[in-house]
Amino acid sequence: TIAAFILETVVGTNGILVPPDGYIQGVRDICDRYGILMIADEVMAGFGRTGKWFAIDHWDVVPDLITMAKGLTSAYVQLGALGMRRKYAEHFENNVFYGGLTYNSHPLACATALATIQVYEDENLIERAVQMGEVLKQHHADLAAKHPSIGATRSIGLFGLIELVRNRDTMEPMAPFNGTSDEMAALGKFFRTEGLYTFVRWNYFFTNPPLVINEQEMAEGFEIIDRALEITDAALT
Repeated sequence: TIAAFILETVVGTNGILVPPDGYIQGVRDICDRYGILMIADEVMAGFGRTGKWFAIDHWDVVPDLITMAKGLTSAYVQLGALGMRRKYAEHFENNVFYGGLTYNSHPLACATALATIQVYEDENLIERAVQMGEVLKQHHADLAAKHPSIGATRSIGLFGLIELVRNRDTMEPMAPFNGTSDEMAALGKFFRTEGLYTFVRWNYFFTNPPLVINEQEMAEGFEIIDRALEITDAALT
């Protein structure tokens, strides 16, 4: 018996893996058919990062439960939350969930979340992620055309990644799975030295700028990336 199926709607840390159309809908259909709870993890992809309030909205699917954090308060204060369908929430109106911790429902964190959501709405940041996402996608394409060490680029909204390889034909990664290499270490050091803050992991790095970024700021960031990629281009086989 399967009680629940948990999925990261768009896989984040492991490579910005955007599911093909039909996948999320298929999971929903299977869960409905067999009475399985569908739980969507939107900790990374939620709150405008992909150009929707939640990434799962791209596929018009409603999960039974949805997890969120990070963007909920824009990280000003630590807060995680769990949303659920009304029929499940009603159970807890008469039954205590003995899972709360010391800082459960912390008023400062909750107030910060409300203020952050107001800013998302007032400044149209969800829509902005769509617009700037197209700019990011073009920067990806321009770099891929110039740098042969780029094996793939992936993005949805402002949730992006550049994957590096030693050989485009064989797609040999610039660093092994769950490991690093001299080139990737040098790449990360270059970014830090030049003032670009991003996450370098295995053979890829993330391009996930703030939703408030403008075109000039994005161009400045990608100019640093452009120069940094000379390091990995030199390692081609």
